[in-house]
Formats: sequence, C-alpha cells, structure tokens
Amino acid sequence: MNAAAPRDHAADGEDGGRGGLRAALAGLTTRGRSFLAAGIAAAGCAYVLGQADLLRVGLLLAVLPLICVVAAHRTRYRVAGSRRLAPQRVETGSEARVHLRVDNVSRVPTGLLMLQDHVPYMLGPRPRFVLDRVEAGGRREVSYRVRSDLRGRFPLGPLQLRLGDPFGMCELTRSFSAYDTLTVIPRTEPLPPVTLGGEAGGYGEGRQRSLALAGDDDIIPRAYRHGDDLRRVHWRSTARYGELMVRREEQPQRARCTVLLDTRELAYEGGGPDSAFEWAVSGAASVLTHLLERGYAVRLLTDTGSSVPGEGSEGFAGSGQDQAEAAGLLMDTLAVVDHSDGAGLSRAFDVLRGGHEGLLVAFFGDLDEEQTALTARMRQRRGAAVAFVLDSGTWLTGGAVAGAVEDRVRRLREAGWQAFAVSPGDRLAELWQLAGGTPTQAPAADTYGGWS
Repeated sequence: MNAAAPRDHAADGEDGGRGGLRAALAGLTTRGRSFLAAGIAAAGCAYVLGQADLLRVGLLLAVLPLICVVAAHRTRYRVAGSRRLAPQRVETGSEARVHLRVDNVSRVPTGLLMLQDHVPYMLGPRPRFVLDRVEAGGRREVSYRVRSDLRGRFPLGPLQLRLGDPFGMCELTRSFSAYDTLTVIPRTEPLPPVTLGGEAGGYGEGRQRSLALAGDDDIIPRAYRHGDDLRRVHWRSTARYGELMVRREEQPQRARCTVLLDTRELAYEGGGPDSAFEWAVSGAASVLTHLLERGYAVRLLTDTGSSVPGEGSEGFAGSGQDQAEAAGLLMDTLAVVDHSDGAGLSRAFDVLRGGHEGLLVAFFGDLDEEQTALTARMRQRRGAAVAFVLDSGTWLTGGAVAGAVEDRVRRLREAGWQAFAVSPGDRLAELWQLAGGTPTQAPAADTYGGWS
C-alpha cells in the first residue's frame, strides 16, 4: 500500500488456505458454533431416545457449518488492496481522507467481503465496510475520514478482509502486510509581513551581496550568454573549456533565521492541545513556515542543542533545497517533538555562540534567574532577536501574567531582545505584529529595512 498513489499487493491479499483447516474452524461464527452444538446435542438425544428422524436433523445441523468451513478453507481467489492518503500531512484539528481500493485479481468472483482498517484510537473509530460480490477483475473503492487533535505520526493498517459464507456460519480473516503513516503536524497561524532589523546576510532592499570569487584561483565561471558584458570574460577558463566563459555574477546572500524551541519538561506544566507547550510548538511552526515563504534560510534549534536540518546546507533549511521539501522536513520534526529531560539552555547557547548570525526567534517556557541571565547573553551583536515567554502558572490558572515573569521579560528587553510574555488566548499574529513595531532598548544593529 502506498500513501501517494494506489498500488496493488496481490500476494498480501491472497486468500488461500494458509492458516490450515484448524484456522478455518477457529473462524466459526456464533451462528456456526450454535448450529454445531445443536446438531451434536440433537444427535446425542436421538441416540438415547432411539429417534432416527431426530438423528438426521442433528446430523444436518452439525454438518452444515462444517461444510461452510471447508468451502471457505478451499477458497482460492486472490484479492489485492491499496490505500491512498489525502493529504499525507494534516494539521491538528483538520481532517484527512483515506481512500481504500480492493481489486479481485482472480478469475472467480468473490463472496461477501467485510473490509476493516486498523486505525489508532486518536484518529477516530475503526472503519468497517461491507462489500458485495466483486466480479472477476473488478474493484471496489471506499473512503473514510480521520482527525486528530494531537500531533504525531500515526500508522494506518494493516487492512483486513473478512470472508463470509452465504449462511454466515464461518468468517476467515486475511490481513495485508503494508502500513501507511499519517503525519499530524502542528497548526500554523498566518503571520503578517513585518520589518525586522539586523539580519546578517541581508534580504530585501537592504540585502548585502557576496562575490562568487575571492581571486583567480577561486573563480567559478559560467558559459557566456548573449548580452553579457565582455569585460567579464575570463580568458583562462575560456582557453580551458574551449568556449567563451564569464565570471559569475554576485549572488545575494539569503537572510538567515534560527527558531529556538525550549522543550524542557520542567519549563512547562500541564498538557493537552491547549497547553503552553503546544502553543510554543505551534508558534515555532508558524514562524518557520512564514519565513520560508519570505525566502529565508531557517533552522530549528532546541534546548538540547540539536538542530534541523543538521549540518547540511550550512545547517539551514531552504538554502539549497526546495521550499516545500524544507517545510516538510521541519514540520515532520515538529510533529513528533516532545519534552526533553534537560535542566537548562546551555547547549543551545553553545550552538548560537558558534556563529550563524541572523534573526533569532525563541519560544521559552519558565525561566529562573540563571536561565534568564543565560538567555540574555544569547542576543547576538548583529541580528534581531524576538522572544516569547510562556509562564506555566499563568497558563494553568488562566490569570494575569505574574510580576516575576514581567521582570524576566524586562531583563531580556534590556539585553536587546524583543520579548513578550504570552498569556492563554494570545494570538501569535498580534505579537508578531508588535515585534515589527517600535524597537525596544536594543543596542544599535545593522539595518534591514527597519531598525537602526
């Protein structure tokens, strides 16, 4: 079974007598067992009472389910199944549709088929379908919907077929072997376009450029195109390749952004779709998606020091790959991100201290005095920094932001952060709009169309 397009698996759906006659006997339904027991009882009474007519009735009752078992056991038609998900990734709270297809690839028609797909309970009830007789070479298609309020990767399958006889005496189950996976990603919120200052690497009107060469030995030439300035012809490469070559033009550097997600278990209390941690995960997903759409090269960093996409493409997604591919990689990671056992943010601080200047957007849980001081030092000399602080006490009680949290936010602002205390019900889009507004007491930074 394939998540993208239907694919037959006839061998998986073959309904031969693999389980043996014993397995077929185990498939007797309640009706079949009742008939068998009644037949044995009638035969016993007939023997004791000497009633030949009752004996014939008992034998008929007992033999009928056995005949159905043998008939089901000797069934030789083959059935193939496939599954298609639309879409393969779905946000929390949204529905996905699962399309099932059953093909009769044998030369004989099937009997009544009962189709059942295994689905985790988080996605809803287990779907069951009754399919009428499927002609030789025919197919049947059914579909059902799944929905989850929880992030994660959920297996779908295996698909099962129950084969029943016309009298309902025996049912045999045949399972396919293939699984599919539905990825439920965090819900993203559209963010307004704002002007954030200080990104090294540049993007937009104030972008900086880097030359593609540092000297004659580092030149990366390209073939001459009509209209190129002849003063840019590189004669050494022209002689080497036997065709006119020119120096490559200056290439704009892409703006970079690091999204830091605090996943420490001790920094968040409570759980469920409306918890502070889920708000932070959803916020990180929204920011990453928004910046990728604006052309940024982004990476996701957690308090453990691990980053996505890793060390490839200079550690940033979207700088050397398709935007949709980069977004899928990041969303797949956020779909399964969970709490860490870490006590502090020192590992993330070490990664940020190692370079990669640019925009920094952070989502923090509870911060004590030590972690607040460490977070304040994360602010780079160049590049804007935006922090969203989620206090668990505020989220659990649904009250106002505590004074201690306001003090933490004030200290971050003094260190150059655009910091905001997040309360239950706050929308990221509104806070994001504020982040692009009046600057705080941040030190001077390189201008990116905004702050200076």
